[in-house]
Amino acid sequence: MQRKDALKEIARLRDELNRHNYRYYVLAQPEISDYAFDQELERLIALEKAFPDLVTPDSPSQRVGGEITKEFPTVTHRQPMRSLSNTYSLEEVEEFYARVLKLLPEEAGENPEFVAELKFDGVAVSLLYRDGFLVQGATRGNGVEGDDITPNIRTIGSVPLQLRGGAAMAAEQYGGREIEVRGEVFMRKDDFAALNEGRPEEEQFANPRNATAGTLKLQDSAEVARRKMMFVAYYLTDPQCRSMQHVQRLQRLEEMGFYTGGHYSTCRSFDEIRDFIGQWEADRLTLQYDIDGIVLKLNNPAFWDELGATSKSPRWAIAYKYPAEQAETVLNDVVFQVGRLGTITPVAELEAVRLAGTTVKRSTLHNFDEIRRLDVRIGDRVVIEKSGEIIPKVIRVVPGTRREDSSEIAIPSHCPVCGTALLHPENEVSWYCPNSQSCPAQVKARILHFASRNAMDIKSLGESLVEQLVHNGLVADSGDLYRLTADEVSHLDRMADKSAMNLLKAIEKSRTREYERVLYALGIRHVGLATARELAAAYHSIDLLASAALEELSCVADIGPVIAQSVHDFFRNPDALALVEKLRTAGLRLAASAPKALVNRNFEGMKVIFTGTLERHSRDDAAALVAQRGGKEVKSLSRKTDLVVAGKDPGSKLQKALKLGVRVIGEEEFEAMLF
Repeated sequence: MQRKDALKEIARLRDELNRHNYRYYVLAQPEISDYAFDQELERLIALEKAFPDLVTPDSPSQRVGGEITKEFPTVTHRQPMRSLSNTYSLEEVEEFYARVLKLLPEEAGENPEFVAELKFDGVAVSLLYRDGFLVQGATRGNGVEGDDITPNIRTIGSVPLQLRGGAAMAAEQYGGREIEVRGEVFMRKDDFAALNEGRPEEEQFANPRNATAGTLKLQDSAEVARRKMMFVAYYLTDPQCRSMQHVQRLQRLEEMGFYTGGHYSTCRSFDEIRDFIGQWEADRLTLQYDIDGIVLKLNNPAFWDELGATSKSPRWAIAYKYPAEQAETVLNDVVFQVGRLGTITPVAELEAVRLAGTTVKRSTLHNFDEIRRLDVRIGDRVVIEKSGEIIPKVIRVVPGTRREDSSEIAIPSHCPVCGTALLHPENEVSWYCPNSQSCPAQVKARILHFASRNAMDIKSLGESLVEQLVHNGLVADSGDLYRLTADEVSHLDRMADKSAMNLLKAIEKSRTREYERVLYALGIRHVGLATARELAAAYHSIDLLASAALEELSCVADIGPVIAQSVHDFFRNPDALALVEKLRTAGLRLAASAPKALVNRNFEGMKVIFTGTLERHSRDDAAALVAQRGGKEVKSLSRKTDLVVAGKDPGSKLQKALKLGVRVIGEEEFEAMLF
């Protein structure tokens, strides 16, 4: 094909693909199948490879990814990306409404308009366009600074690489100015389900938001492109739109080619606001994506600056969050699971019920004290809810519904897996199976823990594969993983040669994990990742740790007598010592590397406690961030504690901290302290 013909065909393909992208992501009105779209895209990519000088940044071919990002540069937001104040109370929404009316000047009128929008449960990002072309995508970060994730943002089909209007009109419409668009990146429910499908249970994402947050920070943009995500726009800064009302800006975003969700409404009274909230409390479950509330914004941006903001949130907007959804069902039976430490956990078998968009058939009952507290029996009608919209739990028995044939939940006398008589240590809630080395459930659970993400991170080693490895006598403990051969693995069910090689490569890669992660992977009772870090810092090799006296261990900061006893007992167990020797032979790191330089000293010398659920980090990741800045996480709260970081649904530590006068901050302030 001659160059002029290629130029014409490339232009045609780009226009067609952009039009189909817009119809699919924004209008939800696809005209062609995914297969037909992919065929057109492959033809475009082939032509651009043949004529590389014709490739442009806004070509649909640039969405497929492939760029490897070794680090994400820090960018400063032009205006702070503040989070909104949250409430679960309609009364507080009414107070917000009355407060804004009181603060507004007379020219705002008696009934100023508010815009009610769906609150997408995603990850906030900022997009920057220059001359109509996407030049930067950044995370919110601490609100002032975020990470530049442009290569990953470019893979999202609902993010226009060029604002609508065509290349010929771009200079006329957008030339000479910068436009910022803010919104949320999220996953639709079916795309989230497809992402989790086939993953080992311990590697599955808990919810679409977690999957989105993790995907946006992947270093391989090709992998990001494979995980389908969406972008919904809710904020526009454009020099030509300064006089526009907020609802007009949403409409302008749609004209530019952005998806806004479409479900927003202008409200002129609190009654209209309440009706909108009530309507979507039920209708949200029919959506193909998760929302966790409603956002209210004053429609006239001219008054936004006048109302101003607190250090965290604007005064002209608020987010109403829906309470956790509850459902009634019947507790049909109770089964008992055995954990890696032999802990017996009662699990309720429920009559299937829909809850928060999923079918729930099981729920943890935690322990036998919780069963007594709830006074729950087999056959009872119970109320369940999802804690944090993730984990289903029984919260109460429905009064007056107990059947005559209901039966109490008896504590088992023997392990449900290996039949060993159970033990109940004094002053402990749980019952245990003491057959640690021969109980198949414990062996499998320990291997899964060893391979988990925060431990040795052996991808592909899921529950079904571990079941086969143990059942076929190929592994008796985690150390045996390093003796596996391709021939042994490839003969297992659903394991071909390629799958076997992928597993062995993942096992080989795990040999390089840090010493502290090996300590955590050993599964010593009471030793989490933060405690493993403390032990690794105090004892620079596993041999020093194994030979430490009990009194010596008790003197390590934040260890205490219970953990010290557990560590001491572990290294006096012949089976544990045999495991350590297997790992030594396999070449794992059983001594500390040279200490890493601190990122900064913002937490230097500080003892920090986390309580509640953090939205942006796991507890272990947050503790690591503190350690990288000179501080350390502690578990026990006292007057010597320097800082408490309170996330969502904080526990009793929050009240205790307030009584002790310990400084308490939220997640936003914690993020700001990192930089």
